[in-house]
Amino acid sequence: MEIHLTPQLEAAISEQARRRGVTPEVVALDALQRQFLRNVPVIEPRDEWERKLFGAAIDCGVAVSDWALSRDGLYE
Repeated sequence: MEIHLTPQLEAAISEQARRRGVTPEVVALDALQRQFLRNVPVIEPRDEWERKLFGAAIDCGVAVSDWALSRDGLYE
C-alpha cells in the first residue's frame, strides 16, 4: 500500500519522528495501529457473554503487583 501525505502532515510526522529519534515510517505505523487496531481483542470471544465481558473491560495500562493481590496486600 502506498499513501500520499499532504505537505503539512508529512512535516508533522517528520517532526514527531525527529523528537522520538525514529524514522517517519515508525511514527506513521504507530499512529495507524493506535487508530485502527486499538479495540481488536487478542482473544476472540466465543459467545455473547464473552463479547459483553470483553466490551466492559478497560485496559488501564497498569499491572497490579503480585503483592497487592496477596492475602496480606488486600488488607493494607
